[in-house]
Amino acid sequence: MARVFLGIGSNIERERSITAGLDALQHLLGDLSLSPVYDSAAVGFSGQPFLNLVVEVDANLSLGQLAAALRRIEETHGRLPDAPRFSPRQLDIDILTYGDQVGCVDGVQLPREEILENAFVLCPLAKLSPDALHPVVKKSYAALWRAYDRSAQPLVRVDFNWHGRPVSRATVRN
Repeated sequence: MARVFLGIGSNIERERSITAGLDALQHLLGDLSLSPVYDSAAVGFSGQPFLNLVVEVDANLSLGQLAAALRRIEETHGRLPDAPRFSPRQLDIDILTYGDQVGCVDGVQLPREEILENAFVLCPLAKLSPDALHPVVKKSYAALWRAYDRSAQPLVRVDFNWHGRPVSRATVRN
């Protein structure tokens, strides 16, 4: 079993799409641990803002099986298989880490570079698992978030409920 962190985002029918994605992930993988949910501007293209969060799960699937299952979930929820990387989407699910694996494994680059590049990935990861270490730089996600230049990609924590329970509450600080 591998400890996996997944990044989830949506900028089309955001709340519905995130909820549907979480439901599908729970059906596939079982218990999920969720970060707070953040509103952030689209990165790499002009578009509506995204909702983003990070999910932690223990996966019994191989990395290749997990990647294929996540693509099926995305496509079931409206993502076109040939959609450009930087484009609007109903549901985007990225494997951020899979255990401590590093490099290109089963066609998946690990850890995902966006962890160190984008606030909408690093902040929720740091809130969910502050003491976990990035597999390459060997620093905690909390330390990486403290050192991150937050002025480039502002985030707003938002209210979000899933299955009738609060996952996230809006706050002034990230």
